[in-house]
Amino acid sequence: MKTLMSAVAALGVLFAAQASVAQVPVASQAPVVAPIAPSVAAKAIETAPIAVAPTTMIGTSAPVDGIGQPVPGGYTIQPQVTEDGQYGLWMHDYLLMPMMVGISLFVLGLMFWVVARFRRKVNPVASKTTHNTFIEVVWTLVPVLILVGIAIPSIKLLASQYTPAPANAITLKAIGNQWYWSYEYPDHGVELTANMLSDEEARKRKEPAQLAVNNRVVLPVNTPIKLLTTANDVIHAWALPSFWIKLDAVPGRVNETSFTVTKTGVYYGQCSELCGDKHGYMPIGVEVVSKEDFAEWIRAKGGKMPGDAAAEPTPAPVTPAAVKN
Repeated sequence: MKTLMSAVAALGVLFAAQASVAQVPVASQAPVVAPIAPSVAAKAIETAPIAVAPTTMIGTSAPVDGIGQPVPGGYTIQPQVTEDGQYGLWMHDYLLMPMMVGISLFVLGLMFWVVARFRRKVNPVASKTTHNTFIEVVWTLVPVLILVGIAIPSIKLLASQYTPAPANAITLKAIGNQWYWSYEYPDHGVELTANMLSDEEARKRKEPAQLAVNNRVVLPVNTPIKLLTTANDVIHAWALPSFWIKLDAVPGRVNETSFTVTKTGVYYGQCSELCGDKHGYMPIGVEVVSKEDFAEWIRAKGGKMPGDAAAEPTPAPVTPAAVKN
């Protein structure tokens, strides 16, 4: 009897265990994932490109004394490295200065002649002449001709400074802040901020004090540049004498000009619009390099040159291995 009861209890336990397994829902079971073949995964890792920004020393070149910066005792305009600057320098040296000197000497000589010719000792009886048609025509016509001679090249230079940049121009956006400059290269995805270096750090780098910055603007030589200026707080002005440029940076407004630099080198400027108590500590540093060095600098800053996206390799697709039953 005891043997029969033990057999019945064993059968009951067996049926209960089977019933509990049958009640587990199918959805709670873990899905089966097809494993990736080790050889395929290793190949995908080898072919996948790794984006690493290269290091570069471009933008840290030493400046040349007397080029792109003021010199002690200097009284002339800085050497110009843009077409507009060279034309403006020609106007100053060969048109305006000779006219100013000539007119000043003529008026001074005329005054001495009048004093000597019409003094009381020589002319005890004063002349009663009140009009002279020839003299009146001359002193009206000659100044008009002088002004026309100045106006024609001046208008030509002014129009050239605001000629729209060509389609292949590189865009540089300068943003004025109290009291530093920030820059954007919209076409290349690069941004930077430039602050003035301390006098000690500037001397260490062999740069002029109160003109050196920690991050220079880098531009390619012989390439049209479209300069955009604006500001985040008050009115500033982006001025660089060697480029013949002074463009106001006004909050809520974008001003534009264009230029082409014809010579590599380091050039300095300053904010030239009174913008607060540290107005004199907003220097501008620009380094002009070859087109190849400019492309290298852009990539080192994490940006891209036009055409870089098309040249990037396409990673090989990862194909999962077949699941074996």
